[in-house]
Amino acid sequence: MKQEVSASRDSLQDPTMPAICVEAQHRLGRTLRSLYERTVDGQPIPLDQVDLLLRLRHREREMQRQR
Repeated sequence: MKQEVSASRDSLQDPTMPAICVEAQHRLGRTLRSLYERTVDGQPIPLDQVDLLLRLRHREREMQRQR
């Protein structure tokens, strides 16, 4: 199973681009997460998305009652 995952990753990787080490991947992930938390994560959810979430939750409850 692990070999299949490795093989699929290798086939997706661009041979002209060098692979980055695990340390660099973790550092990049932490940096991107930090940027996200300071920008997008602190903003309120737009009203149209709140409405969509409420309708979805209402639909889920209706489906649970029908079971």
